[in-house]
Amino acid sequence: MPLVQQFNEYRSKMNERILAADNLIIKRIFNLDTHAYQQGVLDVKSKELIGLTCSLVLRCDDCVKYHLGKCKEVGLSTEQVHEAMGIATLVGGTIVVPHLRRAFEYWDALHV
Repeated sequence: MPLVQQFNEYRSKMNERILAADNLIIKRIFNLDTHAYQQGVLDVKSKELIGLTCSLVLRCDDCVKYHLGKCKEVGLSTEQVHEAMGIATLVGGTIVVPHLRRAFEYWDALHV
């Protein structure tokens, strides 16, 4: 199964499972996350680049994949995404490099 499809299917399946638990705290966190990335004083593209860079620094591959998908969806260019990932690697240090490799692989898979 292609990388992007596998990630999206698993994420959807598990999000449904998590939300089915009907936990108020978890529901509120999911809701806050959804609303935080909507247009505000910062535009959606900027917010997605922030989400991407923070996810790389925090070394969360699932979050990186999610934000890369959103970056593509909102029309960010490869050059913009690469520059943001460069900054994340600078901030996070060389420990980010393995996650950067997977991020490049996923970004490429989004464009197949």
